[in-house]
Amino acid sequence: MGKYVSLKDFDWLLLVLLLLISALGVVEIYSTTAHTRFAGAHVKQIYWILLGVSLMFLVCRYDYHDLLNHIPLIYILTLVALVALLLLGSDISGARRWIRVGGFSFQVSEGVKLAIILLLARFFSESHEERVSLPELAMVFLAVGVPGVLVAMQPDLGTALTLLPIVMVTLFLAGMRWRYFGMLLLAGLMILPVGLHFMRPYQKARIVTFMHPEQDPQKAGYQLLQSKIAVGSGQLWGKGTAQGTQTQLWFLPEPHTDFIFAAYAEEHGFLGVLFALLLYLFVLMRLVHNAKNAPDAGGMFIIGGIVAVLSFQILVNIGMVVGYAPVTGIPLPLMSYGGSSVLFVFLSMGLVNSVRVRRFVN
Repeated sequence: MGKYVSLKDFDWLLLVLLLLISALGVVEIYSTTAHTRFAGAHVKQIYWILLGVSLMFLVCRYDYHDLLNHIPLIYILTLVALVALLLLGSDISGARRWIRVGGFSFQVSEGVKLAIILLLARFFSESHEERVSLPELAMVFLAVGVPGVLVAMQPDLGTALTLLPIVMVTLFLAGMRWRYFGMLLLAGLMILPVGLHFMRPYQKARIVTFMHPEQDPQKAGYQLLQSKIAVGSGQLWGKGTAQGTQTQLWFLPEPHTDFIFAAYAEEHGFLGVLFALLLYLFVLMRLVHNAKNAPDAGGMFIIGGIVAVLSFQILVNIGMVVGYAPVTGIPLPLMSYGGSSVLFVFLSMGLVNSVRVRRFVN
């Protein structure tokens, strides 16, 4: 557990912000599921939040240096879990993303993000190079590429893509030369046609739909068009909790998971959306503040990776519901229904506070 630390240095403001966002999510999950077969989902979400907060305090008391020391084992166990998932995982709607334990399902790929954050934090905190070298760059993409491919094979392209901002932000913090970023961008553009070739038909349809949803308004473009209608119909004040017509009449698909922000925008309007976005902004600002005050490079890289993945998920999910990003299935942190996503966020915040409370530990 490392040296004893006092929780007086815990980031209580960050916790308040997280709980406020979680409360918005619980209210909206209740609103969108109260009279459906998903009724009671908001109660399960509360249980996940309570478990997440408990784990956050537990992780906070654990010295993050010990986790960095054990990252080779954590990485290997992560790969084993991903392989086992492909072979033995529960097949739901043609995807193997979940492991069932009793009456609960866990999405293994959420843990992959934490493992990659810790892996890169240890790698670059121990690097003796002033700048990221090409051999280091190759090692990073190999280490991240293996679990990334395994996640994409589930298939879960959305979660696989969340590994990319973790890598890019960590490389930036590690001092990678700008010409290397240009090389990576060029390489990405060159292999893009290859990636499109291996995509499943519904994944290709999502990209086409994103650009021209009106071409297939009853099928492929239905989700996006209904989402944009819901967001626009909220206007300034919104229609009120459980009063959104697109949501309550079930025109909007997946209103308590992927498209919860569209449902929230319809029922709470522009002012409600502004309030939620400000909460997310304040969370990210607190995280950046903690990264700047981290006691060492390892702590700074950990928080930097967390900022990267949360920022990416927020931007992509909200961009998705307003038509500025393809439909990817990436959840909105703490608002979308789902225990695995909630636990990932609170475990991440536990790591942030593990770094924070050790700022003054010798």
